[in-house]
Amino acid sequence: MDLLNGLKRTDYCLGACEEKVGSRMTVAGWVSVARNLGSLIFADVRDRTGILQAVFDVSAYPDVFKKAETLKFEFVVAVSGTLRVRSQINPGIPTGRWEILADDLRILAESETPPFEIADPKVNELLRLKYRYLELRAPHLQRNLMIRSKICKAARDYMDANGFIEFETPYLGKSTPEGARDYLVPSRLAHGSFYALPQSPQLYKQLLMISGMDRYYQITRCFRDEDLRSNRQPEFSQIDIEMSFVERDEDVMIVLEGLIRAIFKDVIDYDIGVVPRLKYAEAMEKYGSDKPDTRFGLEIVNVTGLVKDCGFSVFASAANEPDGSVRMINARGFARGDQPILTRRGIDELAEFVKTYRAKGLAYIVMREDGPQGGFLKFLDPGIVDALVKAVGAVAGDVLFFVADKNKVVFDALGALRLKLAETGKLIDKTKFDFLWITEFPEFEYSEEEGRWTAMHHPFTAPFDEDWALLESDPGRVRAKAYDFVINGMEAGGGSIRIHTRDKQARMFAALGLSDNQIEDRFGFFVNAFRYGAPPHGGCAFGLDRLTMILAGTDNIRDVITFPKNQNAQDLMLQAPSAVDERQLAELGMKY
Repeated sequence: MDLLNGLKRTDYCLGACEEKVGSRMTVAGWVSVARNLGSLIFADVRDRTGILQAVFDVSAYPDVFKKAETLKFEFVVAVSGTLRVRSQINPGIPTGRWEILADDLRILAESETPPFEIADPKVNELLRLKYRYLELRAPHLQRNLMIRSKICKAARDYMDANGFIEFETPYLGKSTPEGARDYLVPSRLAHGSFYALPQSPQLYKQLLMISGMDRYYQITRCFRDEDLRSNRQPEFSQIDIEMSFVERDEDVMIVLEGLIRAIFKDVIDYDIGVVPRLKYAEAMEKYGSDKPDTRFGLEIVNVTGLVKDCGFSVFASAANEPDGSVRMINARGFARGDQPILTRRGIDELAEFVKTYRAKGLAYIVMREDGPQGGFLKFLDPGIVDALVKAVGAVAGDVLFFVADKNKVVFDALGALRLKLAETGKLIDKTKFDFLWITEFPEFEYSEEEGRWTAMHHPFTAPFDEDWALLESDPGRVRAKAYDFVINGMEAGGGSIRIHTRDKQARMFAALGLSDNQIEDRFGFFVNAFRYGAPPHGGCAFGLDRLTMILAGTDNIRDVITFPKNQNAQDLMLQAPSAVDERQLAELGMKY
């Protein structure tokens, strides 16, 4: 049976415009609202482009009116009629000036009462995820997904125009544990053996460079079994890029920056200016983070030298440790006036906040009209207090916060405190985009848990040429030819120049403490490929989900993914993960 009975959609709702007034049009979608005023029924029809009001007039079309009396929330309909100007304009929607005087109506599908109001943001997220197909009818989510689609198109257009070739790489690959946990897939044909879902296509794209396909990209899925948060999912997408015959990070960064410029221009018509570049060490010193948000100040100041010989043991002991320091932030004006941004209770809450970053405490000075005040000041010489105040140009109404500990703890705590203060003081202009390159990352970071040096990015990142000499003797000083692109304090993408010779890759593996057997087992196929000539190469990956979050103006990654997982990596809609039949397990050589 043809439910439409010849009534084919001619327009989307957003197609209503002044030029079509007086013309017939047919729209199709879901009923958002139906209001029966006795002789008139007003129904808002919603499709993915917007909402258009349909009017059913009993005096004009009584049979159609009678059918419209049965309309309920979320019925699927097709409505045909003449477009006209509304008597009462609704300026809140793009189509609020027009309406359809309906002369035909098809009810294509009825709907039960949904478990929640479609566009209500207050609905419990677990319920919304269970009925994700209903939540996706909300205009803001449909807008986000259309932004995502536009980003993909803009990326493909740019990459094609710049000579890149789109590839696909396998999902079923080899587990090479060096980073996040792999998702494993058991093999039916080789019991006891497993594939791993790719954390990234890193090895495949480097092998493509060795194969001679010198400009690669793909928009690909990646999988990491790690703890989740608001901007992380177990499966995610990235725009993955690699290019050959490049030796300097600058060569790659120019192309990558061009991609981001093209995306922002094509998707939201935004022109990116000059993108500043900041070395990793400077970013940590100023902001306590390798992905700093520089839309506001609150820079960190190192006062270690001022307090090395002070009488306050907390400061002095940290200041005299080889890897320790004392640093501060001046929250300008946060204690000013009768209703300050920060009260004593607020300061106490911040002290608890930094403890979650392993800081032992948070010392502070409140600048009053009659001078600085703070519980620990009695342990300091007045001259040192004056020097600390002058170091940040503090005046009455400011609050100075100090953390004393190992550098990593100080950076983590003050970096997080800086963001917390900006949020509390409403210092961030959410309408502004802030772009930044971070360069010269350390090649290694020391893992206390593993008792060895580990790769900060991955073991294929090339060190600076002059730093190879330090690889075995002083790995902590080795700088990587790595670069991250940061937008609004979020790492949007990152990459590096790769090691491309077998001997240097072997040195890198050895510096990471991998035995010959481990190298052969995990990366033998990759190292062997270097025997046949690998070009100098480098690349990057941009997080598609994160780019969409930024352009859509949301801070929740689930808002830009069609069917996301919850914080426990569960798909509440499909009820996955779930138990499987014992026969399936037996085929895999497994059992509960």
